[in-house]
Amino acid sequence: MNPWWSLLAVWLLAAAMMTLGWQWQRVRGNAGIVDVLWAAGVGGSAVVLALIGDGAWPTRLALAVLGGAWGIRLAVHLWKRVRGEPEDGRYQNLRAHWRGDQWKFFAFFQFQALLIVLFALPFLAAARNPDTSGLWLPAALAMWLLGVGGESIADAQLARFRADPAHRGRTCRDGLWRYSRHPNYFFEWLHWFAYVCLAVGSPIGWLAWSGPVVMYVFLRWISGIPFTEAQALRSRGEDYRAYQRSTPMLIPWFPKRTAR
Repeated sequence: MNPWWSLLAVWLLAAAMMTLGWQWQRVRGNAGIVDVLWAAGVGGSAVVLALIGDGAWPTRLALAVLGGAWGIRLAVHLWKRVRGEPEDGRYQNLRAHWRGDQWKFFAFFQFQALLIVLFALPFLAAARNPDTSGLWLPAALAMWLLGVGGESIADAQLARFRADPAHRGRTCRDGLWRYSRHPNYFFEWLHWFAYVCLAVGSPIGWLAWSGPVVMYVFLRWISGIPFTEAQALRSRGEDYRAYQRSTPMLIPWFPKRTAR
């Protein structure tokens, strides 16, 4: 299938899914579902593109398994938070800023559908890769295991910390969170290099670099760290400011010795 028709199919599916998600948040007043659907949509796009791609079957199989498993893990993790907690502070602030305007929320959900297409570009490159020689396939698996494994550990450490009522209003500094303020984001970014490895040899392999590049831009400057840290400062105040002074923002490193 023509790659542009493939992306159109991904967009149509994502737009329909996000429309249903918008309706869900209208009824329940929780826009956090958009994060769940984004993860499921990006992971699902890897499976769809692997199925309709014309590359070598081992690469397409690896793409479907790795991309699909990543999407399922992240979507389930996010769903547990959306289902069991009040609406995330980021979306509460948007709701207040937009005064509950549902057309703005609809546009926001549909923008997420377009982002699914953007993040599907590395999968498109891998799905058209005719080359299965060399060590790039096992390298992709190793990078995926490192990224998804690290993110899973960071998520579990944060969930365990948040589950203790004694930690309310405090900042997690346990495990990986001692070395990075956002270790989950760091390993999420790292995992996108797996698809760069899968796309080596593809006629459009350069597209795979859009994954780590665009993900870094979004995490660092747009929708990840800026929103997360603004909410942390509102909820944890000086404790989080001390954490900012002592702990690297994204790439893990040893913390500075500063007073909290």
